[in-house]
Amino acid sequence: MKKIVLASASPRRKEILEQVGISFDIIPSTSDEVITKNVPKDIVEELAEQKAYEVFSNLSNPSIVIGADTIVVLSNSIMGKPKDEIDAFNMLDNLQNRTHTVYTGVCVYINKNNEVKKLLFSEATNVTMYPMTKEQIYDYIATKEPMDKAGAYGIQGKSAVYVKKIDGDYNTVVGLPIARLYIEMLKLGIDLKKI
Repeated sequence: MKKIVLASASPRRKEILEQVGISFDIIPSTSDEVITKNVPKDIVEELAEQKAYEVFSNLSNPSIVIGADTIVVLSNSIMGKPKDEIDAFNMLDNLQNRTHTVYTGVCVYINKNNEVKKLLFSEATNVTMYPMTKEQIYDYIATKEPMDKAGAYGIQGKSAVYVKKIDGDYNTVVGLPIARLYIEMLKLGIDLKKI
């Protein structure tokens, strides 16, 4: 087993780690998400920590376990993954022609020489969407792409044609702020690309 474990089944997070040359295994968290916080930054950090801890605590000899969680926030309202196509339509209709914030929380549990450390942080990126007609929204929903994504869209997918601008880290919106993760781990003396 590799020394780095991603506690997520997200294909986007997998692609980001592979893109930068990090070698890892995937063991998705199966724990129920329990939200006790109400500030977006705190919520994503709490959920990322739950995912990372669940996988870390179930491994006999874990080294580094990375958990992450992403939410979309518009006017103080949190958008998770849509429940159905109607929910997806309502989310996209609310997001179009407006600016929203995407928060991704990251938690890393590190077992180095039998000493356990925890790294916890979050990033926020503002995304502004172009106006979308009802027909455009329905056409996008018909692709099924929105159904497993917070806010009902994937910036790296077919909805890219409706993204007017982003202010912040693109990878935060995709689901893993890799540059911040890499730099924070370097501060702890760990180069994720050399493990």
